[in-house]
Amino acid sequence: MLTSLYQWTLRLADHPRALWALALVSFVESSFFPIPPDVLMIPMILARPSRAWLIALVALVASVIGGLLGYAIGAFAFEQVGQPILASLGKADAVAEFNTRFNDFGFWAVLGAGVTPFPFKVITIMSGWTGMPLATFITTAILARGLRFFIVAALLWKFGAPIRDFIEKRLGLVTTLFLLLLFGGFLAVRYL
Repeated sequence: MLTSLYQWTLRLADHPRALWALALVSFVESSFFPIPPDVLMIPMILARPSRAWLIALVALVASVIGGLLGYAIGAFAFEQVGQPILASLGKADAVAEFNTRFNDFGFWAVLGAGVTPFPFKVITIMSGWTGMPLATFITTAILARGLRFFIVAALLWKFGAPIRDFIEKRLGLVTTLFLLLLFGGFLAVRYL
């Protein structure tokens, strides 16, 4: 089943509307959706390495625009929307303490969450809620998401065939490692 899902994802990645699907996932992941855009981005680049930079750019632009939605949720609808999202991630109790320190380290928080598997939506919502300057937020989001997506694109563009062979030969192991990293990211959010 895993192999057929992988093959389906590679076929989807080569579909004419794959960039639109990536844009949608990148947009919603930055404000409320739990699945990172890498799930689509990686097979898209493996299927069409010549489009690696375009794929990374689409993920970047959509992610930053989605981050602005997360910022708006934090700024204008925190009680109604933002707090339930953070509660679902286990962060509701830490919100008050986090608010007092967040803007002191806001640049680094956005940068760290934008580059790592830490859920970016938590930082986008908190940035709006704490009133981080919008220019700082946008600049840092562009830097962080650009680093993340373009480094992934560069590695896959450069080493795509060996990585694809590795993934195809060890699909179960790669999937298990990816899920462990994803789960670890959620645990880190819950307990940090």
